[in-house]
Amino acid sequence: MLVLFSHTTNQPGGVGPTTTSYIWANNRQVQTALHVRKGTKMEWSRCNWSLSYTYDITTTVPYHKYLTNKDYKVLIYSTNTWIKSLNLSLKRDWLPWYVGGQVGGYALEYAHEQNYSLVFATVKGGGHTAPEYRPEECLAMISKWLAGFTI
Repeated sequence: MLVLFSHTTNQPGGVGPTTTSYIWANNRQVQTALHVRKGTKMEWSRCNWSLSYTYDITTTVPYHKYLTNKDYKVLIYSTNTWIKSLNLSLKRDWLPWYVGGQVGGYALEYAHEQNYSLVFATVKGGGHTAPEYRPEECLAMISKWLAGFTI
């Protein structure tokens, strides 16, 4: 098991989030756990702009709207601008959630027919890549949600 504790740039050696994700993604144990075939990718880089593909999906909202009629539990974090277009009912308004006695972020919950529920959560100080900048908080958030606890 590979455990990286350094996730801020003020750590000795100047290891920051970008460096940590680079080290993690290029670690052979991690690649084996993710079933990356040896030799497939010689070195992982953060952004690969050389891929050639056609960008043809302008929105995923119709997919989400379709799924609201299923018996699903959904967790969304980071952005919520499109959630209102799903026409869900507010089940629980904004409340803080905690990690180690500190506010880890805030969450609210929406509901729809049957047993569909959508939890929208924020991660305090999470930035663009919350799991990279706030790994403890993100692990707590997803662990609580997967265990069926209120975030």
